Amino acid sequence: MSKHEQYRITPGSKVDLSKFKTDDDGGLDKADAQREFAELSDRLTKLQELMYAEAKHALLVVLQAMDAGGKDSTIRSLFAQINPQGRKVINFKAPNDVELKHDFLWRIHENTPRLGYLGVFNRSYYEDVLVVRVKNLVPEKRWKERYDHINHFEKMLTDEGTTVVKFFLHISKDYQKERLQRRLERPDKFWKFDPSDLAERRRWDDYQKAYEDALSRCSTGYAPWYVIPAERRWYRNLL
Repeated sequence: MSKHEQYRITPGSKVDLSKFKTDDDGGLDKADAQREFAELSDRLTKLQELMYAEAKHALLVVLQAMDAGGKDSTIRSLFAQINPQGRKVINFKAPNDVELKHDFLWRIHENTPRLGYLGVFNRSYYEDVLVVRVKNLVPEKRWKERYDHINHFEKMLTDEGTTVVKFFLHISKDYQKERLQRRLERPDKFWKFDPSDLAERRRWDDYQKAYEDALSRCSTGYAPWYVIPAERRWYRNLL
C-alpha cells in the first residue's frame, strides 16, 4: 500500500476523526522523508510543465483544516516551486453581498483551474456544509442537500478534464491551542491572530462532527478525500 492510501477515505464509509492520529509519522525518518519529498517535488514541477504545455487536463487541490491547521504553510511548501504562470491559489473568505445573492457554487466555479493549470483552494465550497452548518446560517434541509450538489459538481469537473483531490489537514485541539498561543507570543506571527479564532475554537466538537459528515458523504472514487496527519509538517508535506 502506498503511504497515502491508508489516509484515503473509502467512498460510503463512516468517518470517525478520533481514530486518525494527528501526529503520525508513518514510521519514517525525517531526513529520509525530506529527501523523498524533494524528489517528488521535482517530479511535480516537471509534470505541471507538461500539463501546461498540453492544455488538456487540470488539477484542483482542495485544502481544508481547523484554524491553525497549516493550510498556508502547506501551500508554500508544496507549490512554491511551481511556475506561477500555470498555478493559481484562491483563498475563500466569507461570501460578500453579491455572492450571497447567488447559489453557493457560483463564486467557486469561476475560480476552478482552466485546462493546463494547477489550482489550489485554501478553504473551499466545503465551508457551505461546515461553517454554514455549525453557525446555522441556512436551514438544515438546505445544507444537507449541498452534499449531493457538491458531488455532482465535482463529477462534472472530472468529466470535463479536471482531477480533483481533497486534503483535510488533521490536528488535535491541544495542538491548535499551541499554534494560536504562538501567534500571540511571537511578534512576527501576531498578524495572524484573529480573536474570532477563539470563538470558533469553542465550537470544536461541532466542527469535528461537520467534517466527519462531509468526509463521509463527499469522498468519491473521482474526487477522494484524504485525512492528513498535520502535526509533523515534514510528514504532512510528503503525504
